[in-house]
Amino acid sequence: MSDMHPELRELYQETIFDHNRSPRNFHEMADADRVAQGHNPLCGDELTVYLRIRDGVVEAASFVGHGCAISKASASLMTEAVIGKTEAEVEALFRDFHAMLTGEEDADRDLGKLEVLAGVKEFPVRVKCATLPWHTLHNALTGSAEKAKTE
Repeated sequence: MSDMHPELRELYQETIFDHNRSPRNFHEMADADRVAQGHNPLCGDELTVYLRIRDGVVEAASFVGHGCAISKASASLMTEAVIGKTEAEVEALFRDFHAMLTGEEDADRDLGKLEVLAGVKEFPVRVKCATLPWHTLHNALTGSAEKAKTE
């Protein structure tokens, strides 16, 4: 994290620690409309994402699973970010978040609290840890039966 400002580095570390220690929306959802599983063979992250969608809006989102601190924190922040958004807004957020971490294209919107995860770019091997929950979310939204993978 050599290029990162010290205050941003500290916020990144605190956020990862906080969301790993006390993940938000960390539970199974019996009345979920959409469910998808994800697996990162590189570091063993495995998770399931649950969504309850009403009238095209994500009413509730949760996840369960195990994995590294970055994966868990990303999933926790993700579930907080998507609740109350339309399916189209969630897909746009998925694209922008992925673009922020991979640098493939410029994100065209403010990602709010999710921007703290931009620090993951400093560790290219960990980008897959941060994006796995998002790929799993994407599969849940699109109804894909495939297990989301980062490889």
